[in-house]
Amino acid sequence: MKINRKYKKIILPILLLVIMGGIFLSGFYLGNSNRPLRNRQTLAYSEEARQAFLNGDRESFDFNLYFEVWNSIKSNHFSKNQIKERDLFYGSLEGLAGATDDPYTVFMNPELTTEFYQDLAGTFEGIGAEVGKRDDMITIVAPLEGMPAQKAGLRAGDKVYAINGESALGLTVTEAVKKIRGPKGTTVTLTIIRGEAKPFDVEIVRDKIVIASVETEMRSDGYYIIRITNFNDDTEALFNQAVNDILTKSPKGIILDLRNNPGGYLETAVFVASEWIKDGLVVAEQFGENRRNEHFSNKRARLKDFATVVLINEGSASASEIVAGALRDYKEATIIGTQSFGKGSVQAIKDLSDGSSLKLTVAHWLTPAGDQINDKGIEPTIIVDLTEKDIENKKDPQLDRALEFLKTGK
Repeated sequence: MKINRKYKKIILPILLLVIMGGIFLSGFYLGNSNRPLRNRQTLAYSEEARQAFLNGDRESFDFNLYFEVWNSIKSNHFSKNQIKERDLFYGSLEGLAGATDDPYTVFMNPELTTEFYQDLAGTFEGIGAEVGKRDDMITIVAPLEGMPAQKAGLRAGDKVYAINGESALGLTVTEAVKKIRGPKGTTVTLTIIRGEAKPFDVEIVRDKIVIASVETEMRSDGYYIIRITNFNDDTEALFNQAVNDILTKSPKGIILDLRNNPGGYLETAVFVASEWIKDGLVVAEQFGENRRNEHFSNKRARLKDFATVVLINEGSASASEIVAGALRDYKEATIIGTQSFGKGSVQAIKDLSDGSSLKLTVAHWLTPAGDQINDKGIEPTIIVDLTEKDIENKKDPQLDRALEFLKTGK
């Protein structure tokens, strides 16, 4: 998910999407509709739409048709007395966003909006996995370390074929999350397609998910591991503690583990990358052909002189890809693992008057070298797979290869 916290606090990136129980794959700008910068952006889109309307550059529609359909449903549907007008109204707005055919453009009703902001704070109830949509199927982007989804055996890349016995085909990410998340102690059964194997059921007991987004380890052999699970509210403070610890202990090298990290705040991704990049562009947002925003290093670069490896995999998305791409382009780190997810679009969050919100794709991310991230991802310098057999045997050849590279330089 990249989310520019400036818009959340004058502030809100990218994953994405959703920690099941959780975060939508990032790329977000959060902000209230009364904030000046957001208003300028919104007005820009409105003016384009208005001019298109005035110039006749659109199909002609009679918007009374909407109310014809509404009234027909309310008057003639078999279950008309059970159908709530609220559900019709919000459902129509969900359909409006869904008509963009973009899985990251989503209307969220007030309840989903509240859950979304809670998820960004790193505490929620669910199964603890990020989901997105790939090949028109709900897909596990990243099961979070130590959370119910991982303990039950879910893997990045798993396709969700059914939820509690009901087909998940055709569901939006938002619809899937509604069905998957739930109170602590309750159970959800996901029917999973993994590779060429036959579909199989995974039963998961939901729990309270509390995420400390940064974990560290100073190994006895002199190498330091920083694992970032999300770029959330607590990441900058925890990462800063890790950097101070590194400066005190002076390790032989650093491994930045971004595997299964689905993203988070744009601002935090730039903050992290800036500890290696002294000067220059960290990431750019391309808003169509003639407009782009550029985000530069904050010039701290306290880790610049430490040999560094970044670990990524197919569960690394959004803000993770920003960091990995920037360190790769500046040759500040060697990238090891497997190709990342490819979540490189930017979503703006517009808070609406009734507590609902619209998450709208407005741009794509570019690495400092100008590479597109969306649908392409980051290709590792050294490709190392982590197989199911490795996981079963509690082996980690990607981490082993990272240590080997730091020790030998090759």
